[in-house]
Amino acid sequence: MLLNYLKIFFISMVPLIELRGAMPVSQFLKMPVIPSYIVCIIGNMLPVPFIYLFARKVLEWGKDKPVIGGFCRFCLEKGHKGGRKLTEKAGRGTFVALLLFVGIPLPGTGAWTGTLAASILDMDFKSTVAAVMLGVLLAGVIMMTAGYIGFSFV
Repeated sequence: MLLNYLKIFFISMVPLIELRGAMPVSQFLKMPVIPSYIVCIIGNMLPVPFIYLFARKVLEWGKDKPVIGGFCRFCLEKGHKGGRKLTEKAGRGTFVALLLFVGIPLPGTGAWTGTLAASILDMDFKSTVAAVMLGVLLAGVIMMTAGYIGFSFV
């Protein structure tokens, strides 16, 4: 059972998959819902401070490097696009927009992209972490509910 918890913990940390992929995996593995939800949230939130503090700097540094340049440019463009979407839709309500951007489980939205977009928008650290945390909680509830009512994700 511990091995399954480690699996969903690490799946939750993977960019673009995150909690949205880990929750269905936990349900496929017939794991208890609430402990799985908690483990997935912790796994999804663990990288957030590091993304906020370092990802933008690393991506800016690497965007003109020969081997990693394409990937870094892709990530920066994704963050800029996410940031533009947030500001266009929200204006001053970027906290709520970030929460919804992270919380509604659609491809390309999540804690990684939301945090990168917030760092590119120069949102403050506390607001970013709070909005992303609430968004991750919302995404978890949505995924848990969808799995509970019978939508098959896996």
